[in-house]
Amino acid sequence: MTTVEAPVSHLRENPFELAQQQLRRVADTFKIDPNLIEVLKECKKSVSVAVPVVMDDGSVRSFEGYRVTHNIARGPSKGGIRYHPDVTLDEVKSLAMWMTWKCALMNIPFGGAKGGIACDPKKLSSTELQKLTRRYTTEIINEIGPEKDIPAPDVGTDGKVMAWIFDTYSMNKGHSVLGVVTGKPLNIGGSLGRLEATARGALYCIREAVRKQEGTLEGQRVVVEGFGNVGSFLAKFLAQEDAKVIGVSDSSGGVYNPNGIDVETAIAHKQETGALAGLNGTERVTDEELLLLDCDVLAPCALEQVITTENADKIKAKIVCEGANGPTTPAADEILEDRGILVLPDVLANAGGVVVSYFEWVQGLQEYFWKEGEVNARLNDISTRAFNETWATRESRGTSMRMAAYGLGVQRVSEATTTRGLYP
Repeated sequence: MTTVEAPVSHLRENPFELAQQQLRRVADTFKIDPNLIEVLKECKKSVSVAVPVVMDDGSVRSFEGYRVTHNIARGPSKGGIRYHPDVTLDEVKSLAMWMTWKCALMNIPFGGAKGGIACDPKKLSSTELQKLTRRYTTEIINEIGPEKDIPAPDVGTDGKVMAWIFDTYSMNKGHSVLGVVTGKPLNIGGSLGRLEATARGALYCIREAVRKQEGTLEGQRVVVEGFGNVGSFLAKFLAQEDAKVIGVSDSSGGVYNPNGIDVETAIAHKQETGALAGLNGTERVTDEELLLLDCDVLAPCALEQVITTENADKIKAKIVCEGANGPTTPAADEILEDRGILVLPDVLANAGGVVVSYFEWVQGLQEYFWKEGEVNARLNDISTRAFNETWATRESRGTSMRMAAYGLGVQRVSEATTTRGLYP
């Protein structure tokens, strides 16, 4: 048996320490009781599990998996499961904390959770991926459930992985439990609109931000870093609104055309070849160069900590929309704010996924499903309301969008914690 060793991480700073640092800043700005911060700065529960898998060649490899619940003051915990080589416990803890603030900001009755396995799903066969998922589900089966903790897709996972989790959990319970995960395929209780939800929520936020600046999406030059589920759909939706997508990137690097990229062609090329490299009519750029392109909107939609003190002073975008979780470090955030760049923070900009996950959970519990138009209209209502609440807080307090968004989220969790009291 071999144990998989994690490669050198893309993370430059400890993400959980950054999340706690953000919380302390929010507490200072919004005058939140230090005793509450003492509760909120730690995760309620962190579970590490070994996930041994019989590989296709007959060897056994042991992967490390995690499931973390940060807070349940406002309801059961909710959060994705990430399959990526760089997954660490502290990364998962930070993502769980951000999920708590995100759910509270959107005013949906969930707390924050997150999960992950340190693995490279691109190097696993479908059989190995299924074995990994089912064993991981079995190891955390006492931690999850429709009234307890509800997983969803994240980086490196999709509807197929959610189907395996749903089936494994249901087989162990002896009946189908539709509400145990969200992001499921439609034919087993998924929701219309869920696949595109994170990108659609980001679109609504960008639209409102441009409107606040007395502009329209038409003609806005956009760069999208990351071309997975979120990035590809966001690029597509922006192009449909007549924005000009001039740069996109994936794990192999970026492509650029100042006159605009045909997003549908880029999606087809990515599906056909597995990478954006070689897309006709574009020139190659590195991911680092892509972030520094002259544009109106920059949407980092891949991993954490891509905008740092090393490049924040060179960002040329007028708006940064965080499609990913934690793509901007706190120090870089200050630089962008000082330079007058409007940052739409992750807990606001990419919350569409958890909002429609909430819709899917509700539909699963009721076993009554909505039309796609209903889903998108309700997402629009919730996303736009949250944006306007955040904008109003930013204006009234003279602070950043991030501080306003986190402040609203942390305040709501603090109020729920105070109302419930501290047991015993």
